[in-house]
Amino acid sequence: MRSIPVLGVAFEALRRNVMRSALTSLGIIIGVAAVIVMMALGDGARQSITSRIQSLGTNVITVMAGSFSMGPAQMGSGAIRTLTAADAAAILDEVPGVNAVSPGLNSRGQVVAPSGNWQTQIQGVSEALPEVRAWTVEVGMFFAETAVSRADKVAVLGAIVRDQLFGENTDPVGEVVRIANQPFRVIGVMSRKGQSAMGQDQDDAVFVPYTTVQKRIQGVQHVSNISVLVAEGARSSEVSAAISALLRRRHALLPTDDDDFMLRTPEEMATVLTQTTNTMTYLLASVAAVSLLVGGIGIMNIMLVSVTERTREIGLRRAVGARQRDVLGQFVIEAMALTLAGGLAGIAVGVGGAWAVNRLLNWTTVVSASAVLISFGFAAAVGIVFGIFPARRAAGLNPVEALHYE
Repeated sequence: MRSIPVLGVAFEALRRNVMRSALTSLGIIIGVAAVIVMMALGDGARQSITSRIQSLGTNVITVMAGSFSMGPAQMGSGAIRTLTAADAAAILDEVPGVNAVSPGLNSRGQVVAPSGNWQTQIQGVSEALPEVRAWTVEVGMFFAETAVSRADKVAVLGAIVRDQLFGENTDPVGEVVRIANQPFRVIGVMSRKGQSAMGQDQDDAVFVPYTTVQKRIQGVQHVSNISVLVAEGARSSEVSAAISALLRRRHALLPTDDDDFMLRTPEEMATVLTQTTNTMTYLLASVAAVSLLVGGIGIMNIMLVSVTERTREIGLRRAVGARQRDVLGQFVIEAMALTLAGGLAGIAVGVGGAWAVNRLLNWTTVVSASAVLISFGFAAAVGIVFGIFPARRAAGLNPVEALHYE
């Protein structure tokens, strides 16, 4: 028999049992849809991580004060107080490929305004923060270098703090708030930045000169971090190595001594978070793919039932000249048709499911072409693998015995 008549016979057999064919494809539909939704969630998580990393500022290296051990107890990050603003100045002056630096010293406290109060982060930074973090001022202005040198009591509010103290989208410039029982004049509000890569809300903070935190709030000389903006075209790894060598020399560390600081780059944070996300994505996709195997087993069972039901039909076709490969092709085509129809329907359900998750749960989902191709290709492979055994059984029937089958 030619291939076109074989196709016609196969699809006619499926048409005669539409309900059974639809139910048989259901396992494939669910499996393909589940794989697409799981991979869409994983790709969405990666995209969200990337955007959060970028929100920290492009090509930013963060130098953090290190930790030390006190007997069996490990002190936390920032316990060592050897990092200073002079180190930040040296990094800017001596390390090639550095455009700007911002020393930082963080605190936490209650910010009190005439209309309300709010507990938040008090971030001591330099005038270079907007450049380093690629962050614009929405209302008013950021403080200048003179405010840092004089340890002025001026504050720039994050959008969340502004909303809580003065109302959403208001202009609080010129208002006075109290931080650590000291009056600070509000000179600006930062634009909305959203969550950081670690899930911290960057808009829930108040920015003041780091010297003000040193002298008027904490009474210290050190800083807890230094944000370094790498120049365009410079390699972060080389700049990071140069910063490490400079700080070890400035802190008089011996070759056998551990660093008393830590360096973090956006690439490192992205790699760690993306690896975790990838692991979870592949795990969930693998679990979802099990339903594809279950669907394949369902197709094989139905095809075996179909072979039994159509034994006499197969015998008659063999008796009038159909070859074994014609019968084999017919049943493989039937299995493939069931699988591919289920695969196409599963793609539609999966894309719709990813859209629904995004809309209803507000989770970021990204349906990629690779996810669709992988799920559809796996479904096609399932159809071939699980369709061959029933097809071989049908093709191997003895025509005489098949004609006498009751």
